[in-house]
Amino acid sequence: MAKVSSPTETERCIESLIAVFQRYAGKDGNKCKLSKTEFLSFMNTELAAFTKSQKDPGVLDRMMKRLDTNNDGQLDFQEFLNLIGGLAVACHDTFTRSQKCI
Repeated sequence: MAKVSSPTETERCIESLIAVFQRYAGKDGNKCKLSKTEFLSFMNTELAAFTKSQKDPGVLDRMMKRLDTNNDGQLDFQEFLNLIGGLAVACHDTFTRSQKCI
């Protein structure tokens, strides 16, 4: 029998993203999508520092609209990953500028 190795760091990160999405999705009905209320709950809990630093109270509404590429008023997992990816790119860009990697 083949030995099963423990998950890699990247695999654990993917599992974590799925778990976080599933933790917030479904409270308003659809377990496969984040409603606006669920999205706001996610943002205010998981990305609280980012949310609190925003001076414009409408920024989260605009983010939701931009992320909702199929215009159904909810975020599916792919749309959620677009948010995570965009934030990761912004953080990486900030890091590379400070490290003079450009």
